[in-house]
Formats: sequence, structure tokens, C-alpha cells
Amino acid sequence: MKRPNQQKFALRVTATLITSLFAGAGFTGNASAATWNRIEPLKSRRADVVKILGQPASESPDGVLRFTVAGGSVQVNFVDEKFVTVKKLKPELVGTVLQVILQHEHSSDTPESMKLLKNRQFVNDNVQGVSVFRNVKDGIIYTFIAGTLKTTRYTFADGQLLRARR
Repeated sequence: MKRPNQQKFALRVTATLITSLFAGAGFTGNASAATWNRIEPLKSRRADVVKILGQPASESPDGVLRFTVAGGSVQVNFVDEKFVTVKKLKPELVGTVLQVILQHEHSSDTPESMKLLKNRQFVNDNVQGVSVFRNVKDGIIYTFIAGTLKTTRYTFADGQLLRARR
């Protein structure tokens, strides 16, 4: 049988270990955005995108690339000087991916099938048949029209933007 002092010591050591584990888990979290097809906002560059997706189907005058993929299309926007200035970001971010927008043509996914309704990481807005689920922590946004997935946006994570500031 343990003595009262030994029990107190064991409890204190256990409590310290548990607290250390939880604290360590909080600090080891990596603030990076959700990726799509190895393309990550504020990290991947145009050359990476073209290497992964091939030549774009079109390109707008402001540098937005559009690709045709199975199931729909992809639009890739890049960080420009104006965005860096307005957001007070590090200048080396110019030319990195700002966001990847997937347009789903024939998706059967619903908020229910993707288990978004009870997922506390997502904030849900509903307006006239359009549901938007946002997870700013991971930088992902789903848009449903008439209950089916139409658009997925991969953008910078909340913590990633804070670290990108000058």
C-alpha cells in the first residue's frame, strides 16, 4: 500500500505529464493551409502548379490560370504586389498561390455526406438555397447550391497569414 505522500507525488507527476503533453500538442500545431493535389496556398508557385496540372486551358490578363480536370475545372489565383501591400505581407510571397478554386460539375456530395453539419471546425451560412461551410483555421470553403457541392476553395490558413506578415 502506498503512503499518502507517495500518492500525492504520483498524482502531481501524472498531472504534470498530462499538462505537458497537452501544452506541447498546442505548440506543435502546424499552421498550414489545406492542400489540393500538392498545391498549397502561400507556398506553391506558378511553376509548381504547371508541373502538377500541366498547361492551363486559359490564362487571364491578371495571371489567373484555369485548368480542365476530371469532374470540373480548377482556377488558381496568385498573390500579387497589391495583396502583399494591403495585407502587409512579406514581399517574397508575390507569385505564390493565393487560392485554388474547384468547380464541381457533377458532384453528388452533400453537407450530410461530407459530415459538415456537426463538424465544429466549419462555420455555416445559408442564404436562398446556397450553403457555405468555412473553416478559416485550415483555409477551406465549401459551397453547396440546392444541396450539392458546387465549389471548393483552398486558401491560406488563418495562422499562415499571421506568420506571413512583415
